[in-house]
Amino acid sequence: MRALRRFSVRAQLPAALAPLQDLATNLRWTWHGPTQDLFASVDEAAWRASGGDPVRLLGEVSPTRLSELAADAGFVGRVGEIADDLREYLSGPRWYQGREGLPAGVGYFSMEFGVSEVLPNYSGGLGILAGDHLKAASDLGVPLIAVGLLYRSGYFRQSLSLDGWQQETYPALDPQGLPLHLLADSGGAPILVHVAMPEGRVLRARVWVASVGRVPLLLLDADIEDNDADLRSITDRLYGGDAEHRIRQEILVGIGGVRAVRAYCQVTGHAAPEVFHTNEGHAGFLGLERMRELVTSAGLDIDQALAAVRAGTVFTTHTPVPAGIDRFPLGLVQHYFSGDLLPGIETDRVLALGREPDPDMFNMAHMGLRLAQRSNGVSQLHGEVSRGMFSSLWGGFDAPEVPIGSVTNGVHGPTWTAREIAGMTAGAAAAGAGPELFGVSDALLWEMRGTLRSRLVNEVRRRVRASWLERGASEPELGWTERIFDPGVLTIGFARRVPTYKRLTLMLRDPERLKALLLDPERPVQLVIAGKSHPADESGKRLIQQMVHFADDPAVRHRIVFLPDYDMSMARYLYWGCDVWLNNPLRPLEACGTSGMKSALNGGLNLSVRDGWWDELYDGRNGWAIPTADGVDDPDRRDDIEANALYDLLTSQVAPLFYDRGADGVPDRWTALVRHTLATLSPKVQASRMVMDYVNDWYAPAAAAARVVASDGYAGAKELANFRARLDAAWPSVRVAEVDASGAADTPVLGAPMTVRATVDLGGLAATDVLVQAVVGRADDHDELTGTVVEPMTHVGGSGGADRFEATMPLPHAGVLGYTVRVLPANELLASPVELGKVVLPA
Repeated sequence: MRALRRFSVRAQLPAALAPLQDLATNLRWTWHGPTQDLFASVDEAAWRASGGDPVRLLGEVSPTRLSELAADAGFVGRVGEIADDLREYLSGPRWYQGREGLPAGVGYFSMEFGVSEVLPNYSGGLGILAGDHLKAASDLGVPLIAVGLLYRSGYFRQSLSLDGWQQETYPALDPQGLPLHLLADSGGAPILVHVAMPEGRVLRARVWVASVGRVPLLLLDADIEDNDADLRSITDRLYGGDAEHRIRQEILVGIGGVRAVRAYCQVTGHAAPEVFHTNEGHAGFLGLERMRELVTSAGLDIDQALAAVRAGTVFTTHTPVPAGIDRFPLGLVQHYFSGDLLPGIETDRVLALGREPDPDMFNMAHMGLRLAQRSNGVSQLHGEVSRGMFSSLWGGFDAPEVPIGSVTNGVHGPTWTAREIAGMTAGAAAAGAGPELFGVSDALLWEMRGTLRSRLVNEVRRRVRASWLERGASEPELGWTERIFDPGVLTIGFARRVPTYKRLTLMLRDPERLKALLLDPERPVQLVIAGKSHPADESGKRLIQQMVHFADDPAVRHRIVFLPDYDMSMARYLYWGCDVWLNNPLRPLEACGTSGMKSALNGGLNLSVRDGWWDELYDGRNGWAIPTADGVDDPDRRDDIEANALYDLLTSQVAPLFYDRGADGVPDRWTALVRHTLATLSPKVQASRMVMDYVNDWYAPAAAAARVVASDGYAGAKELANFRARLDAAWPSVRVAEVDASGAADTPVLGAPMTVRATVDLGGLAATDVLVQAVVGRADDHDELTGTVVEPMTHVGGSGGADRFEATMPLPHAGVLGYTVRVLPANELLASPVELGKVVLPA
């Protein structure tokens, strides 16, 4: 018989072992080695069988074994020591505490969180990044509250058919078997979040809490009996369903998420967030709920509420392509926001926030940008790409001036670094080794890399065998899987999601050349490949099938494998054991691409197109840059050119360096690159660096701005709303009437002073309401300016509605120059003059 439904029952622990419950349910164990070792020693076989899941382990270990451990004074002592360490970690001051001007709390909203494989609430890089953000925030003591959804099937599990086609299954998750607890009131009753739906219906969600060290992660769950059947399914799958399903999910995580935060703070006494961080556009509706709060409870009008919300909001975009942005039909948005969802917020205002050039579509990223005073991409190059992609929202400004900055992503070192590497580098530092790890010999470093490569080889053999059995092979056919891969062969990893732009099959452009690399008798290469395609992405699935067909060939299957069901548990082996991490996206379509960072933490060398983070951190000694055929429009020709460049690098540089051994069998030049990577790249790719960047450069300014607009009964918000109203009314009448310059002789020299004068009709605005600027730069044949230098102009008087401004500045370049004047809004409550997207230039 099959069970109708599964549920989990947790063991009743002996009193002496009671702290194990807290240690199991606080996810700090996922990056704390001593806690992992403690659970492994409970029952090593059961620990392995549980997949390294303490909650599952405690549910399956025998009562007899628990009684034995409770009587073991040494074990009980270890439990007490580690429990005390956790309590100190949770309560003691850390980097954040004692610093001035920082927000009392931060709300961090994301559609997915990759904290651990035991909590499969993630699909790929966005979720892993969010999980690493929480862990680093916890380590630093940032008072962050995270919000997402609890998906009953998580993301899908991937397997392969006999023909190599991706197959998806959706195992049901039991929240009671996960490291979660329900948010409840003082009487123990679960707290429900209510969100109005059309036709007078109500969506209810309970709130599960995961403790990620010091950070509470609130996960909303709609699968409760109080909901209608269709509403119960809202939190069924991550990134599943049609547009209506997705908008319901995004309404729940954004609007319901804010309400969950308010309930959590009321129950626990946690400081309410002063700053809200929207991680990608999915959760952008949170800004609308915060506006509703201010309209209904603080008596603000919509414009005042918008000013207050924007000041305290940070928006991060993660996609460099318009196709990666969530867009909804305008009528669908109108359907959900025309009822009782947000009392006091007119539907037309909601629609205006998400408007785009296509009048029939609502753009979640556009709304995110309009609801946040501070926005950023996730690498320097991605910030540049984002400024171009969203430049239409700031018409009249050059793309470099668009107010979207960047914070380069990072990865959580304690989660992703192999213990051997972490111990070695920590030991070298403790011994006073120099920046190049001189305290560690080449031989020891090479031995360590070999140990990690061997571990990966064993995991590859196990997973390939399991995959073939799942595809329908029989045991007697699989003896070859015990001999695949070689611990002494150069090992290259490629693992990521499989959209077409990441070019999984670029390495197959010339199959015979790839075979020659794999089977080279002197310098062979072995490739381990993994990745999932979205269930609806047929093109991605075909790429996987193409790769699997190549890897199935008996001539090469001992040198190249495709491992199905890529997740965090598999990823660790790849990051630890691969000598080289391959990444060959179509530049510049990789926003950041953090997998190569994790490899670098373990001494892996990157072999990558200069895209995402690698564009800014490649230095010529930490790996190789694959040349790109930028400007080649034919996609097939571009792929051929870049594939050939990849083959050439592997043949002429990567493989020779790996196999060039000294008398002691150590490749000195290779280990020099590994040393340099560990010493110089590792500190730059840490999530702790990323979170500190957010705190110092984004959260602190946002908190300061939020406090200013909220003080004295939201006087600042009211002032800013009034300013914007005056600006909107007067701006069509603002014009630059006259411009002239003097001081530049017939043949001026570089650095000579030039005075620019302008007469401006301000349309009724005061001179203090605007910033008038002189702009000088190189002029091309079409009088377009580049290399511009901007100088504020001083108000020198006015009469009859005409105000005069002037500025003196040195000529910044030699050659053909040009100049112009422009008018922008000016108000101390704006983050920048460009913020509102308003500019007036001479006619």
